[in-house]
Amino acid sequence: MAYNNESTVSEFVLLGLSKSWGLQLVLFTIFFVIYVTSVLGNIMIIVIIFSDSHLNSPMYFLLSNLSFIDICQSNFATPKMLVDFFVEHKTISFEGCMAQIFLLHSFVGSEMMLLVAMGYDRFVAICKPLHYNLIMNRRVCIIFVSISWAVGILHSVSHLAFTVNLPFCGPNEVDSFFCDLPLVIKLACMDTYRMEILTLANSGMISLSCFLALIISYIIILVTVQRQSSSGSSKALSTLTAHITVVILFFGPCIYFYIWPFSRLSVDKFLSVFYTICTPLLNPIIYSLRNEDVKSALRKLRNSHINPGKN
Repeated sequence: MAYNNESTVSEFVLLGLSKSWGLQLVLFTIFFVIYVTSVLGNIMIIVIIFSDSHLNSPMYFLLSNLSFIDICQSNFATPKMLVDFFVEHKTISFEGCMAQIFLLHSFVGSEMMLLVAMGYDRFVAICKPLHYNLIMNRRVCIIFVSISWAVGILHSVSHLAFTVNLPFCGPNEVDSFFCDLPLVIKLACMDTYRMEILTLANSGMISLSCFLALIISYIIILVTVQRQSSSGSSKALSTLTAHITVVILFFGPCIYFYIWPFSRLSVDKFLSVFYTICTPLLNPIIYSLRNEDVKSALRKLRNSHINPGKN
């Protein structure tokens, strides 16, 4: 598929979430709080994990990398959206738009693969506990993280390779607060049907395959947990519940977008908000506030600063 580079559009206009000044102030306040909480919360998780030797395990190593991806995802579009609440004419350059598309799909693809790695970690820990340290060593964890980033970047490049050369010669209004790939493709001055199918196949394949892999692994884990004694399985079940909650909240909107990617409803814009702004907050809230090990490490870190001389 080859296109002549006839692009005359040098910037895109982002229509944002609302034209009401009062509502934009309210949304700015809400999203600013969520953004700051998300970034600081994920930074806190990384600091806690690397400062406490008791959290030197594969699960927390993967969790710290998940926090890093969430920090990246929080910053690819949210800061510009917050600034744009005070700008009447919201624009983004062609290069900036392509960069947003690349970053979003890189981070999302990487996070999907990392969630699969975390699911596999829980599978080994619960179903093969005697072999856990042998299977889930540091080298394997680094390989999982490297594969996650590689898949995310390749997934993003495969989108961008087609999108960047599309002929944008007129319409340039994107009905969102960031450059959403399906909406940008719709602005091309050509029949985009084949592009739509390629986008659906690419993103749909990685989303559904990761989701199905996680569901199958969690079903096996749940069956295994039910066979164990209640005293030994309560902690495993609590951790598993946190994982399942994040998977459902993360993959739900993603799968929805790529089942009906080009027939947008008004609710889709608010699902985009949840997916890009609120999802990075799930990690600190669900994984950490319900995790006794992390809470204990946080208390020790706090006490070490309050009473530095006390061992």
